[in-house]
Amino acid sequence: MNRALTLHDVIVAGAVLAAGVMAGLLLRAALRWLGKHARRTRWSGDDVIVDALRSVVPWAAICGGLAAATAMLPLTATVGRNINRTLTVLFILVVTLTAARVITGLVKSLAQSRSGVAGSATIFANITRIVVLALGVLVVLQTLGISIAPLLTALGVGGLAVALALQDTLANLFAGVHVLASKTVQPGDYIRLSSGEEGYVVDINWRNTVVRQLSNNLVIIPNAQLAGTNMTNFTRPEQRLSILVQVGVGYDSDLEHVERVTTEVVTSVMSEVNGAVPDHEPAVRFHTFGDSRVGFTVILGVGEFSDQYRIKHEFIKRLHQRYRAEGIRIPAPTRTVALQQSEGVSIPHQRGTSDLVP
Repeated sequence: MNRALTLHDVIVAGAVLAAGVMAGLLLRAALRWLGKHARRTRWSGDDVIVDALRSVVPWAAICGGLAAATAMLPLTATVGRNINRTLTVLFILVVTLTAARVITGLVKSLAQSRSGVAGSATIFANITRIVVLALGVLVVLQTLGISIAPLLTALGVGGLAVALALQDTLANLFAGVHVLASKTVQPGDYIRLSSGEEGYVVDINWRNTVVRQLSNNLVIIPNAQLAGTNMTNFTRPEQRLSILVQVGVGYDSDLEHVERVTTEVVTSVMSEVNGAVPDHEPAVRFHTFGDSRVGFTVILGVGEFSDQYRIKHEFIKRLHQRYRAEGIRIPAPTRTVALQQSEGVSIPHQRGTSDLVP
């Protein structure tokens, strides 16, 4: 336009801009109300979507008001084009950040629902965020009239050089992706490596795996080491597991009576102790004629790895108390030592393992 700016133009543009701001505020209030109802649902994805829309929708309304206000003013074609391009770039950036936030939140929600734990595997979330932001930057450059073909070519050549320089980092990245994709390890699993490290997997990120020990210390393990070592996963394919407790009774014991009493103790522990498996079938297996006792194994069922310590503790206490009440003896290890005297007479002497041998 070539005409001069008038007061009427300013008033109309201001009214349109105010309408856009007011619309943004109303939409934000409506989305806040919608977010309260979304938190009541079981699916956490709607919370992520509504929370992200609370950021993009008001800004979109304000950008729309600015664009409409600009159209009301008698600006030159060049100025109007520059303003529209600036508003478009701003809107694309807001949409890109919001999309990255929504998609990353949905990926985290999906990862947590698949693993069934509260922890998160941030490696997928980080990769998703980087990809969405990169696409948004390319769209912005294209909007500004900058050709992205030379940039993609330069990135391809530069990416090869970076890959050669960051071999260890990329090895950890792809090892983490492989571990998660193969589902051998998921956040929340209890693992033990052949090198001795063990604990609950807290997070698997782009470079390392964070493991929390039972002492609440964190162990940081590179993903490449995790993928290349022998590992025991105590959570898969099933979280429940069986533990073995070794017991021994004297040779004068009635083994049928011992088995019956031990089975009753196992049943009471399985049904009363938190973390035990109530439907676990008690199992007592005699296996050894020892030096001073008949040895047998008691098999207990536990809900998860860390429950075994509490269940063992309670089982041993109850079994010891019950054996004393039933008169079942748990003998101490003994040995017979012959004392050689000067006359050549051997005197047998029986004692416990704590005695000193002359």
